[in-house]
Amino acid sequence: MVALILRMKPHSPNRRTVLQLLAALGALPVDALARQQPRGAAADRFSGRPDSGSRTTGSHHVHPGGYIQDALEAAATDPDNKRVIVHAGTYRPKAKGQALIWFNSRHDGITLEAEGDVTLTAANPDIADRKAPSYPAVVNHVVYFGDGISRRTVMRGFRITGANNFTTGSGDRSPIESDEVRKTPFFFADGGGIKVYARSYPTIEQVEVVDNYTSPCGGGVSVEHLDQVQNSVLFRDCVFRNNRTQITGSAVDVLHGSRAALENCLFTGNIANLGVDYVGMLSGGEYHTQNGSGALTVFARSRVSVTRCTFTGNWNGVDDDGTGSTYVDSIFWKNTLAGGISEGGRYEIDIIDSSGVRGSFIHGDINDLRRTIDAKANRFDPPDPRFDAAFVPQAAEYAKVGYRPVRRSS
Repeated sequence: MVALILRMKPHSPNRRTVLQLLAALGALPVDALARQQPRGAAADRFSGRPDSGSRTTGSHHVHPGGYIQDALEAAATDPDNKRVIVHAGTYRPKAKGQALIWFNSRHDGITLEAEGDVTLTAANPDIADRKAPSYPAVVNHVVYFGDGISRRTVMRGFRITGANNFTTGSGDRSPIESDEVRKTPFFFADGGGIKVYARSYPTIEQVEVVDNYTSPCGGGVSVEHLDQVQNSVLFRDCVFRNNRTQITGSAVDVLHGSRAALENCLFTGNIANLGVDYVGMLSGGEYHTQNGSGALTVFARSRVSVTRCTFTGNWNGVDDDGTGSTYVDSIFWKNTLAGGISEGGRYEIDIIDSSGVRGSFIHGDINDLRRTIDAKANRFDPPDPRFDAAFVPQAAEYAKVGYRPVRRSS
């Protein structure tokens, strides 16, 4: 099997991740994986000139043509000004690498805020390989939150897009994370829009994660705390739209031993299970093969808190193998979107421990896949919410449940 994979075409979209998984499972020598690494990948860095801080305004500013990472580094060493404002425009990578921007412990306490319409993208067609399936993406993740980040670190108001299963790097050496932090294969491959890794618990507000693709998992966001749970990453007033993934967690993937809180968020148009579960095939058990995975996937030993969120028009709603998760005052409505390969029907919720599902409105082809949810604590098959263009329900019954868009203050 290893020999077959090594003979796969160099630009095969899953080849690199399969190699990483084989190395992690001990089935492939590490030096064999290193030989597959693009030359110079261990030294991927971005540099440039932000419109650096104004001590009169108490902020560091970045305008189109400037480099956000440089402003983050300036704020990290600034004892007084920990706010970085990014002005309207589109910001893209200047070189191939692992992330457009990244946060580590030295960046803890920084607020990164968009002023006006700001798009952060993984794509740069000017430097991308036009023959690669990952074109035009040139970074693994648009935004990376690494070890040592607390809730004091805030990202607010951005549109994050353009990830397309580009991967570079291997082993425990990385330009965006300490060598002391263990790197799993999913450190490199998952979380096209946002990757949250190790002891990292940022606050992410009013962010739209849209049109990202990864393989194997976490097209929009991947949360991987490595069983080092001290808090949860907080997503507040966010939108996850039109993200796609080969296997699990098309919008948000919460890997084993991780925590996430989602408040007033919208999930729509996200599709999982676009291809075979090669991770499960390599590790001895494919994941939820019959009905597939949801826009939100929660693995065993993990937990989420979902409050006043809306899931509609996705390939499945939520699959949750964890314990202690809560889904409160949320809407699950017709998550029946086609696109994946699983043969079974589409579902709203697939959950093992359903004790925390309450006050939610649920309707689709299959409301409760495992038949574990308390029908008295929730409302099955309610009236049509009559969503408007912003997915605000117009039906009076939904006045206290589901997502509501939040007007930006900037």
